[in-house]
Amino acid sequence: MKKTIVLGVTGGIAAFKAAQLTSNFIKKGYDVEVIMTKNATEFITPLTFESLTKHNVMVSTFEKVADRSVKHISIAQRADIFVIVPATANVIAKIAHGIADDMLTTTFLAASCKKVICPAMNTGMYENPITQKNLDLCRSYGYEIFEPASGFLACGDIGKGKLEDITIIEERVEQLLMEEQLLTGKHVLVTAGPTQEALDPVRYLTNHSTGKMGYEIARAAKDMGAEVTLISGPTSLAVPAGVKRISITSAAEMFQAVKQEYETQDFIIKAAAVGDYRPEAIAQDKIKKAGDVLEVRFVKNEDILAYVGEHKKAQQVLCGFAMETQNLIENATIKLKKKNCDMIVANNLRVEGAGFAGDTNVATLIHQDHMETLDKMSKYELGKKILQILLEKQKQKGQASC
Repeated sequence: MKKTIVLGVTGGIAAFKAAQLTSNFIKKGYDVEVIMTKNATEFITPLTFESLTKHNVMVSTFEKVADRSVKHISIAQRADIFVIVPATANVIAKIAHGIADDMLTTTFLAASCKKVICPAMNTGMYENPITQKNLDLCRSYGYEIFEPASGFLACGDIGKGKLEDITIIEERVEQLLMEEQLLTGKHVLVTAGPTQEALDPVRYLTNHSTGKMGYEIARAAKDMGAEVTLISGPTSLAVPAGVKRISITSAAEMFQAVKQEYETQDFIIKAAAVGDYRPEAIAQDKIKKAGDVLEVRFVKNEDILAYVGEHKKAQQVLCGFAMETQNLIENATIKLKKKNCDMIVANNLRVEGAGFAGDTNVATLIHQDHMETLDKMSKYELGKKILQILLEKQKQKGQASC
């Protein structure tokens, strides 16, 4: 069955390059639907794309269609990937803030497939902090950003803002389409966020985790075709489309949820920041201020990672996380072996670009026989890399058992 690529074309001088990209995709057997903004038609005509794709090019949200379908919904539902080439600063701003005021932005918002944005604009516009913040917002939603190249621009400036080479865009889009198939039929369990341990009806103990790393792993797994279960502590994050979320509060609740779900999973990824201890007793009423010292007795929570490591099946792959402030490699390696993990993702809270709340991470992957230090990357990109490695580990387990 043909893959459907939806190609959005906006009003920049690089719009003419989208015609070559369309032609290349058609020659490779893809079905291409083109949506243009009104401004894009000032640079290249819809007829050009209609001749290449054999489809009507949509420009207005209110154009009549023969089959009376809601066109922006039907196109969004068929899309395997949505690529905007070129993407102007204007359309990036709209997408970042959920503005849907034309056919292109409306369909983009309705689509649940993988989404790619290829910026092209004047250097000053691209480097403007507003544009950069909008691009960061897009990245946080899981959209792929193909960074523009540096060179001589149509306006006469020299700098960053030139549309990425069409050949590179083509190759990377095809790679993303292939990635979507990697985990088809696989089941992925991800834990994310903090846990909360009640002291009394008013107060609780927790940590600084926002859940971003786990949620981006879940998003990446879904984009790669997996059935994803996300067991999450309290966060303000939206659940990635198509992901099943089980909400928990305490470490004990997370332990019970993992025990119930893990046996049917191919991959178990423990990204949650789980409290190691809980108060031995929860006060029935608010603890009142009395004296200079408050003594609370704590008891240890169940070690979820150790439990899964002890009980996992031969073909299951287990990945844990280790956040440290000192002796990163030593502590992560001990954790790997002690908890019977296949891999530990280790990061240092004090390294710039790593840690809680941010959209990036800096990780070292600890394996049984080696380690791999990665450069700073988005949490979504790190999630994809983790999943690709875990898939290879599962394949190796299968070969070893033959």
